[in-house]
Parts: sequence; C-alpha cells; structure tokens
Amino acid sequence: MKVMIVLENIVMDGVKRASTVLGNDLVKQYDVSFYTLADAPAYFDLDAPLIIARRPTDPKLLNFFGSDPYTHYQDQIEDLIATIRDQHFQTVILPAGLTTSFAPLIKRALPDVNLIGWMHNNYATYMEDYYVQMQAEFEGGLQAVDTLVTLTESDLNSYKRFNPRTVKIYNPLTLVPTGEADLDAHRIAFTGRIAIAHKGIDFLLEAAASLPDDWKIAIAGGGTDEDMKNFYDLIDYFHVSDKLIYQGPLKDQALRDHYRAASIFVSTSRWEGMPLVIGEAMASGLPVVAMENTGSREYLGNNQYGLLTKAQDVPDFVANLKKMMAQPELRQHYAHQSLERASHFSPENIVSQWMPIIEHQPTRTKVSG
Repeated sequence: MKVMIVLENIVMDGVKRASTVLGNDLVKQYDVSFYTLADAPAYFDLDAPLIIARRPTDPKLLNFFGSDPYTHYQDQIEDLIATIRDQHFQTVILPAGLTTSFAPLIKRALPDVNLIGWMHNNYATYMEDYYVQMQAEFEGGLQAVDTLVTLTESDLNSYKRFNPRTVKIYNPLTLVPTGEADLDAHRIAFTGRIAIAHKGIDFLLEAAASLPDDWKIAIAGGGTDEDMKNFYDLIDYFHVSDKLIYQGPLKDQALRDHYRAASIFVSTSRWEGMPLVIGEAMASGLPVVAMENTGSREYLGNNQYGLLTKAQDVPDFVANLKKMMAQPELRQHYAHQSLERASHFSPENIVSQWMPIIEHQPTRTKVSG
C-alpha cells in the first residue's frame, strides 16, 4: 500500500516531529513517502522519500494561520492532487489544520483515496486561535476526511461532532527509552520552542526566581528573533540569568544528554495537544511537574504519572516543583511511573493502532461545496 504524509514543511516543531517519527515507523509496513508544500531543508531525518511540491510555497513561512487557504495554496493543492493521482497513493495523512482543510478538494478529485486528518493541538486552540480565519475550510476538512485522529480524550469528544469516524491514537515516542536520568542532580530540564505565550516561558522564568541557589533549569529550544529578544528581556526582568542553562535547540544524542543530566522535567505551556517532550522526558526516566492543559492532563492523569499543577498558576507550580525537589523518594516514584507511562507510546503499539485506519476502504460519498 502506498501512503503519503503531507506537511507544510519539515522544520523543527512538534507536528513535523511526530509526523516524521510516525512515517519512519510506518515504512516497515507500507510504501511511505513524505510530501512537503515548501522547498526547504528537512530538520528531521527521514527514512522514506521526500516529494517536494512542483510549485513550492514560501520556505520562510513556518505555519499558515491566515484566511482563504484555497486561494493562497491553489498551485500547491493542484500539484498535490496530481501527485496523489499520478503516483497512485491509496492513503494520504493530513497533519494539522491547513493540510486537513485540503480534504474536500482532494476528495472531489479523487473520491477513492483514503484521507486521514490528524489533529495535533487541542480543539480550542485550533478553533479559536490558529484557524479562526479559515474556520469554514477547516471544518469542511474535518468533515471530508475518512478518519480523524486526535490525541486526547478531551479532543476526541470535541472533534466527534464533525466526524463520526474520530479516534484517539497517541503519538509514538520520539526518543528510544533509556531511563538513565540522574535523579540526584540539582538540575531541572525544560524542552520546547521559545514561544513565550504558547510554552509559558514567562511562567517558567518567574518560577526560576524561586529556586534555591544550587538548582538550575536547563532549557533546550530555539525561537524567532522576536521571541528570543523577549526571552532575554524576561530573564533580565526576573533576574534569573544565574538560575538558567540555555542550550539552544537540541536533537538526537545532545537531546538525550539533556534529559540524562536532569532529575526533574517541567512543562509550563498554556495550551498543548499532547506535547512530545513530556513523552521524551518520561522515556528518559524523568519525573514530571507540569501546568495543566489538555495535553499534560492526558499524560499525567490525576497525578498518577506526575505532578499536575493548576493551569497558569505559578505559585502552585512552584510549590509542587519544590515538593519534587525536596523529596528524592518522590522523584524515584515518579521516575518509575514515567517509564511505565512511556511504554504506552511504543512505536509497535502506535503503528498497530494506525494500521486499520490506513487500510480503511472509503465509501464514496458526494463532497459538498
């Protein structure tokens, strides 16, 4: 079976990371190709061929959150449909909102192709923020795909109103589990883009001001020029330059070393789908302290697999973090829980859940519009 995974580009972000990891896992079962709308170097390693749109879009545009996507991407949609038809792809995976919005146009041209929409962020963020300017096209895409994949129970319930064939499948682990974290280290790991509002970088730096002098937060991640300027301004504002170890974006062995050197992992995001970095930290045997959002709640449950703190509440986050810092036995307990939780995201387990929807034979229906 020929399977295509369509991406805006293959830059460093969670959607592209999850999509490339899944695609690399699927090559053992299917004839997989990645397809990108932009002609830009791939940040992540690919174990399958990469097809670039014949008329590629702007490589500097990281993600499209504007209006009228069918006009903006008319050339790329035509090229995509032609490639699917000419190379006889049977299943096409459309990660996130922009590519999912193409589904009605693909279905109209190629009704027998099996389309899978894959929602990587939470429902409210997509509907009320990212795709609010193209909501009609986005909703049309949700309805037109043959299967809609979500990451959390919350999103499963929300997206079902658009498509009865909505399922929940976790993202596969993006790092091989090692369980080698140094639980005695006075070092806290944070991994994420320096996207101030999204990742709650302001909360993280405010919390850093409350750390004892012998504890540091090691930060792995990069950001836009504007976000990096705000990042350094916030460091000065909270007077926490001595509490931080900023390492820039990391991957592969450097990222594994980042987790291995820490004894706690933290997440302060205002919103998330299901953040890959928590899974990476868990696979490394790190206990987790995270502010609540739909993604962190799905990972941690009711404090079963880590300490879940009140949403956007820095004092509550600091109180729970200090509890984890002060109690080595608590870190040991949650390190064990992290490794147990990480086993739920093994590539074999996740691929086995994707196979039935990849092999689904769509029923031909009339696409409106």
